[in-house]
Amino acid sequence: MTQFEPAYIKSCKNGLIKEKIDKAYKILSNCVLCPRKCKINRLTGQTGVCKTGRQARVVTYLPHFGEEAPLIGKKGSGTIFFSYCSLLCNFCQNYHVSHEGYGEDVSDTEIAEMMIFLQNRGCHNINFVTPSHVVPQILSAVAKAAEKGLSIPLVYDSSAYDCIETLRLLENIFDIYMPDFKFWDPKIAKLTCNAQDYPEKARKSVIEMHRQVGDLLIDKSGLAKRGLMIRHLVMPGGLAGTRQVMRFIAQKISPDTFINIMPQYRPCSKAIGIDKLFQHLSQKEYKTALAEARQEGLRRIYKPEHVFQDPP
Repeated sequence: MTQFEPAYIKSCKNGLIKEKIDKAYKILSNCVLCPRKCKINRLTGQTGVCKTGRQARVVTYLPHFGEEAPLIGKKGSGTIFFSYCSLLCNFCQNYHVSHEGYGEDVSDTEIAEMMIFLQNRGCHNINFVTPSHVVPQILSAVAKAAEKGLSIPLVYDSSAYDCIETLRLLENIFDIYMPDFKFWDPKIAKLTCNAQDYPEKARKSVIEMHRQVGDLLIDKSGLAKRGLMIRHLVMPGGLAGTRQVMRFIAQKISPDTFINIMPQYRPCSKAIGIDKLFQHLSQKEYKTALAEARQEGLRRIYKPEHVFQDPP
C-alpha cells in the first residue's frame, strides 16, 4: 500500500505554498480574510474584530486527548490553540481566550517549532484551533516546519465562518477540515455572535471544504488521514436548528459526512442574562438531535465515549 503523504509536502516541493503565502500576506494589508471584512492594514499593527495584527497569538499547544477518536489515536492530536476569534460567540466557554486574547504573540518560526515539537511527541496530526484570522501566519509556519521534517496531516478546526477565497489558499495544504456548523437561523446567529450572515457563510464554507478533501478517510489503525469532519453543538430550545443543519449536510454535502453532534452547551460568558441562552441542554433534547440526524439520512454519526448527563 502506498504510504500516505500530506498534501502540503508536494506543495512545498513545487513552490505552490510560497505563492499562497504571498497572496495571504497581501490580504493582511487590507484584511478580508474572514467575512467580517474589516479592511484594515494588519501588517502595520492595525486590528479589527479579531484584534490580531501581523503576528498570531497562541494560548497553548499540546498533545490533546479531548478530540474525536480518529484524531487522537494513542498519542493525541497536536493542538495549537490560537487566541482571539472573528466570530465571537457570546456563550463561548473559552471567553478569556477568544474575546480577551489570553496568550502570547508568536512568530511564524515559533509556530513551526511548536509543530515540530508536537510531531516529535508522537502526535498524529497538527490541529489548528480557531485559525480563520491567522491563515497567512499558519501557511508561513507550515512551510518552515516542512523544511524541518514535518510530515503529519494538518487539521483546520474552525467555526465555519470562513471566506471561500481564504479557504482556497488552503487547498493542497490541509488534508482535514473540521468546521463547527453552529446555527441555521440568521436571527440566532445575530443574537449569539452578531453575524447574521453566519448560516450562509457556513454553508458555502462547508461545501468548499468538502470539494477540496471529500468524505473522511480513516486508515486501518483508526486514524483520520484526509477529509471533512463536522461538529454541531446542540443548543437548548432548538436554537441551533439541528434538523435543518443535518438535512443540508445529508443533501448538499454527503450522507457519509463524519458528524459529531455535541451536547456540551452550557450558559456562560455573555449568555448569562439572555433568556434564550440562559438554559442547560437536556438529555431529551440531545437524543432528539441524534434522531433528527439519522432521520435526515446521515450515516456516520460519531459516538463519543462520554455519556451525557442531565445538569443538576
